[in-house]
Amino acid sequence: MGRTSALVVSLAAAAVLTATGFATSPAAGGERTASTAQVAAAGHWVNTWTSMPQLTEPGNMPPAPFTRPGKVFADSTVRQTVHVSVGGTHLRLRFSNAFGGAALPITGVSVALPAGGRAGVGTVQTGTTRQLTFDGRTSTVVPVGAEAVSDPLDFDLRPGSNLTVTLYLADGQASDDITSHPGSRTTSYMVSGNHLDDADLGGAATTQHWYFLSGVEVWSKRGTAAAVVVGDSLTDGRGSTTDANDRWPDQLLTRLRSRPETSGVAVLNQAAGGNRVLNDGLGPNALARFDRDVLAQSGVKWLILFEGVNDIGTADATETAQKKVAADLIAAYDQIIVRAHAQGIPVYGATLTPFGGNTGYDDPNGYREAARQTVNRWIRTSGRFDAVLDFDRAVRDPRQPRQIQASLDVGDHLHLNPAGYQVLADTVPARLFEQPVPDFGLR
Repeated sequence: MGRTSALVVSLAAAAVLTATGFATSPAAGGERTASTAQVAAAGHWVNTWTSMPQLTEPGNMPPAPFTRPGKVFADSTVRQTVHVSVGGTHLRLRFSNAFGGAALPITGVSVALPAGGRAGVGTVQTGTTRQLTFDGRTSTVVPVGAEAVSDPLDFDLRPGSNLTVTLYLADGQASDDITSHPGSRTTSYMVSGNHLDDADLGGAATTQHWYFLSGVEVWSKRGTAAAVVVGDSLTDGRGSTTDANDRWPDQLLTRLRSRPETSGVAVLNQAAGGNRVLNDGLGPNALARFDRDVLAQSGVKWLILFEGVNDIGTADATETAQKKVAADLIAAYDQIIVRAHAQGIPVYGATLTPFGGNTGYDDPNGYREAARQTVNRWIRTSGRFDAVLDFDRAVRDPRQPRQIQASLDVGDHLHLNPAGYQVLADTVPARLFEQPVPDFGLR
C-alpha cells in the first residue's frame, strides 16, 4: 500500500475508531485498527469543487512576464481562490496537465483561508496556511495528459466557503500549451519568485482565469454526494459577477445548503464557454469529455445536462443543416443518458433557453429556432431523462417566447444576468436530490 492510500485508510480508521469508542491510548495497552467494513462506513471522497480543463487560447495565457516563448510561469507564484460546496476536515487537490505540451513540474503548493473569507482576493488569513504533499514530497511532476492528486491534508473546510490555493513553479512549464479554465469569473494573482507562504502578494499581476487546478475533494460522510452540471457559457457563468459566485449552479448550491435534506449535496460546475455537445469548440465536446468530467469525479450521484445551444448556433442556418443538428443532438443526449445510467447516475435534462435577437445565432428564417424547439420537445416528452428542468419556460418572454425576458437578459439576448441565473437555480426542484437512485435495468 502506498503512502497516500495508507494515509487515507489511517484517516478513515481514526474517524471510525473515535466514533465507535474503539480507540485506545498507549497507556491502555496498544493499538487497534479498523476493519475494511468500518473504514468504508466512515466516509468517502467527494469532489466539492471542479473546473473543466481546457487548452489555453493565446488571449487567455498569463500576462507578461509570466509567459514567454516556450516557457510559462518560470520562477512564479500563482494564487487562486475557489468556492467549495460541501465541507470536511480533510482535503486533497487535483492538478491537471490534460492539454500541456510538456510535463508540469509543480515545486510547491499551499492552501489557506482567504482574507475575510472572500473570493478573488490575494491575501490570506494569517496562521491558516498549510503545505500540500504528493506521496510525502512537497513537489511533483504531472506528465503530459495526466492529473496529479495530492496527499490528504488535515484542514477544516466549511461548506459554502472559499479556499485559497497557491502554487510555486521554479522551472515553469516548458511549452506554449498549458491547461487552464479561462472562465473563472474569479481574480487570480501572479508574482515572480517563491511566495507560497506569504500572507499578502503585494504588487501581484491579476487575471480572471484558473491555471492547472481542476478539483478539490473532501473526506465526507457516506451520505454526502455530488451533482455534476455539464454545460456551456450559460453554466460557466457568462454574465455573472466577477468574484461573486452567482452563476446558476452557485445559486442552486445556496438553495440546497439551506435545506437539511440536501445540505450534503455538492454542485460541480463542469461547463465552459463555447463548448458543444457534438464537436470540439472551446474544449472537447461533451461526448468526448464525459468520462473525465463526470465519471472520474469523486462521489458523483446525479448529472444535470444543459448544453446544445452552441451546436445549433454554429451549424449553418439552413433547413437541412438544422434538422440534422437537432437529430444529432437528440442522439447524443441519448448516448449520455445510456452511459450515465450504466454507472447508476440519473440524468436531469434542461431545455435550451431562447436566443431570439442574438446577432450570431438568430437567423431571419427561424431555422435555428425550429431546431431548438425540436430538441426541447424531445427533452420534455421523450421520457428518456429522469427529470426535466424547463429552463426555456422559466426565462422566456411570455409575449415573445423566442426571446429571454428583458429583465433577465445580460444584453446579448443569449446569456443571463445574475437575476436570470437565480431563476434557473430556482427552477431545479430540490427534491430531485433527496430521492434514491433508481434501478435503470434495460432502459
